[in-house]
Amino acid sequence: MLIHVRHRTRYTYDHPVQSMIQALRLSPRNHEGQYVRRWQIDVDHDGTLRPGEDSFGNVLHMLSLDGPLSSLTITVEGEVEMLDTNGIVRGALEKFPADLYLRETPLTVADAAIVDFARDIAGKAGSNKLKILHGLLGAIHSEIVFDTEQTDTATTAAAAFQMKQGVCQDLSHIFVAAARYLGIPARYVGGYLMRSDDNIHQEAGHAWAEAYIDGLGWVGFDPANGICPTEAHVRVATGLDYLGASPIRGARLGGHAERLEVEVTVADTYPHDLAQQSRWQPPIGAIEQASQQFQA
Repeated sequence: MLIHVRHRTRYTYDHPVQSMIQALRLSPRNHEGQYVRRWQIDVDHDGTLRPGEDSFGNVLHMLSLDGPLSSLTITVEGEVEMLDTNGIVRGALEKFPADLYLRETPLTVADAAIVDFARDIAGKAGSNKLKILHGLLGAIHSEIVFDTEQTDTATTAAAAFQMKQGVCQDLSHIFVAAARYLGIPARYVGGYLMRSDDNIHQEAGHAWAEAYIDGLGWVGFDPANGICPTEAHVRVATGLDYLGASPIRGARLGGHAERLEVEVTVADTYPHDLAQQSRWQPPIGAIEQASQQFQA
């Protein structure tokens, strides 16, 4: 399957930004079942874009801009060839042993409620770790209501579990917290999902989790959809939690009252409406030239 992705992020400010630095984890890597045919980052202001990788091996671009800036638009667009691997991740860059992913973070603390939940699932599944993980997957999918209004990027796994509501980020954090409590290394994954309902336009990227099983390796679990990742899941970045795999993080000087707009399009062919779209055309400048020279 050939998946086309276009991800546009636009910031606007009430007062001009004097300077800005952004860490962009927006570029996927090749591994078994995922081959990046082409990928490009465009920014609508001149600046410096330095390619590299972070401590987890994610492709990382550091973007530095000088103001004054009243707005900023970052657009990534590309094509990825995908094959179904039954959720198993092979050939990915691994910089740490799996046990590192037993480490708890503020977003993935297993409180008493999550501990009881995890124990109950493990008690029903027995000692088979794969069965335990599928039990967590099904239970989180059925018990936590997908709701985009109740949580934000700072919501913890414990808070989302208590509300029994959240988005894919929250469900993934709950899965990670429960798996780690049970002694199974688990991590957060950020990427894109081509939906099965033919709705190619989305308001954000997607998130799921991966857990490590001896003899099998890393296996993906998507609790928001109750499935293991398929050829429709484009894997971009991994981390201990959302903060380690977030698409864009940074800091700025000035720019009071930031407003954010995100548009994501994921389709199995290049969408006709995007081909005809002309309301924003990025200039060809230093940033675009730098991104064209870099291949993940």
